[in-house]
Amino acid sequence: MSDNTTTAQLSALGTSIWLDDLSRERIASGGLKKLIDTRNVVGVTTNPTIFAAALAKGEAYDAQVSELAKAGTSVTDAVFEITTDDVANASDIFRPVYDSSNGFDGRVSIEVEPGLANDSAGTIAQAQQLWDKVGRPNAMIKIPATHAGLEAITETIAAGISVNVTLIFSLERHREVINAYLTGLEKARAAGIDISTIHSVASFFVSRVDTEVNNRLDAIGTDEAKALKSKAGIANARLAYQVFEQAFDSERAKLLLAAGGNKQRPLWASTGVKDPTLPDTLYVTELAVADVVNTMPEKTLEATFDHGVLEGDQVTGRYAEASATLDAIAAQGISYTEVTELLEKEGVEKFIVSWNELLDTVTAALEAAK
Repeated sequence: MSDNTTTAQLSALGTSIWLDDLSRERIASGGLKKLIDTRNVVGVTTNPTIFAAALAKGEAYDAQVSELAKAGTSVTDAVFEITTDDVANASDIFRPVYDSSNGFDGRVSIEVEPGLANDSAGTIAQAQQLWDKVGRPNAMIKIPATHAGLEAITETIAAGISVNVTLIFSLERHREVINAYLTGLEKARAAGIDISTIHSVASFFVSRVDTEVNNRLDAIGTDEAKALKSKAGIANARLAYQVFEQAFDSERAKLLLAAGGNKQRPLWASTGVKDPTLPDTLYVTELAVADVVNTMPEKTLEATFDHGVLEGDQVTGRYAEASATLDAIAAQGISYTEVTELLEKEGVEKFIVSWNELLDTVTAALEAAK
């Protein structure tokens, strides 16, 4: 593989490329392995939407669905079996990456049921179930960064389970997520767990912030407002990186790092560009920096490989500019808190809709296989 491709350059800069997609067809065809070999992909993230799409098309799941139907498996148990099988098999494909990166990459994420987003105890229990069922050290359990999710993050980390925290939109919630992670590491260490084996990423969403803020700027309609369009998401993410730098430079974090703990890397999520007038690699090239993950839909990955232009670190040293951008948006009467709280609520609701679609798809498949 050439070192001159944009994806190779991005990796060399210190950004880990994870694919935001998974299907059994992609696993069985060798397509996933090919992305590792040719596109510098070093991990995978999944969510209910991705699994609903995978199950809705193709025949790759037919044999397992038939077996589950004959066994009289309930729809929720069938979804659990199907999705954990995919994650386990993908984890095996990524195991060499996991080994060579000391556990930082080679990760495959699977999410707790979105209906548990406001149920700490339920999330903690299911995180353990998913971790045990997948049975691979390079799995990651996705837990949404709701208020209830914070306790679940701490307790799951404390149990020695690696966590991908999802649906982070605000800087304040990001600080709370880092605190939850550090608290979990402290508890794990006190329990005698080797904290060097615990990894976590904090998934900070980008394009959804722009979509919501852009709608509000369009409603204002002035030239001044329109000049600020599509700038909030990148500014917000750059400031999230500053939060990350400050948090892991604290004495508390340094103590845990010295004991073998790992930094909770920021992960840029929602990096597919929603506005067709924008460059399709915008949320990759403008957020290129070391010590992060960028999880990309395949379309964004291919665009980056094909014509993305990197100009080095685009994050550190740009915090004042990012703050000024958010201040200018606030001066238009747009509430940052209102936007980020709405996006968190909508994010959970969208995943619940997708989860229900997944249940409907599997219900229909089980019925057809009887």
